[in-house]
Amino acid sequence: MKSIVILFLFSISLSAQIKGVVKDSLTGSPIPYVNIWVENENIGTTSEEDGTFELKTSKEKKLVFSVLGFETKICKLSETSEIILNPIVYQLDNVEITKLKNTKELEIGDSKKIHHKHLSGDKPWIYGKLFTYEPKYSETPYLKNIVFLSDSEKKDAKLKIRIFQLKDSLPDEDMLFEDVFVTVKKGMRKNVVDISKYKIKIPNNGIVIGLEWLIIEENKYLYEYTYNKTKQSTINYAPSLVINYSEVENSFRYSGGRWIKSKINKIKIKETKPWDNKVMVPAINLILTN
Repeated sequence: MKSIVILFLFSISLSAQIKGVVKDSLTGSPIPYVNIWVENENIGTTSEEDGTFELKTSKEKKLVFSVLGFETKICKLSETSEIILNPIVYQLDNVEITKLKNTKELEIGDSKKIHHKHLSGDKPWIYGKLFTYEPKYSETPYLKNIVFLSDSEKKDAKLKIRIFQLKDSLPDEDMLFEDVFVTVKKGMRKNVVDISKYKIKIPNNGIVIGLEWLIIEENKYLYEYTYNKTKQSTINYAPSLVINYSEVENSFRYSGGRWIKSKINKIKIKETKPWDNKVMVPAINLILTN
């Protein structure tokens, strides 16, 4: 079967290579894997394990720094090359102490393996899929596993799992209080991530499962392709994610410091391609338990 690759190439004017480091305001420790975007633009990167980052843009541009467990910060790099983030204090007053029975399971999502994939390019996207609530989930109300399909160009590529509540039809607050990293093997893979220990339920207004690309050195590779009969190459970051197509607008992407809902691009001619009158959705399923 022919493999279809979705790759977004952008033409941008770059002025300089800027450098900085992201640190915790309480401990002074570097913060790894921070999602960094030029505000409202399609330019971004991720801090390395030692908190450092490099980005080609003007120092006068505003950068958005976002990572689980810390307040999002927007600032100019001309103000300082050391970015200090404040930890979020979570309110745990109403903690539900529950032992899962794990006697029932229900898989939801309708994702399937196809040879269509989405490359990250060189941006730290979060690619999300909405799961709406249905009354039948009451018998298996807890998230047990997140199942997603990848087609990685590199061995042991790393990404993050994100889980969000929905507010005003867009992803909002995190439902995870700690990072969940997944290491993906090379090639087409089915990845099963156990999140049962967090005892998360699908809220009545739905839940968004996000896959966050990390623009870090260990994920980097050279992507080669042919354009206008000419061989070309560009830097990319693994892993690529398998995509499906939906007639329902149930996917989102985080870019430029904000969430964007994918919209159906309606085509009035006879459908000839699988993506006509549909939206691209990351191939994610959920396994629920009791």
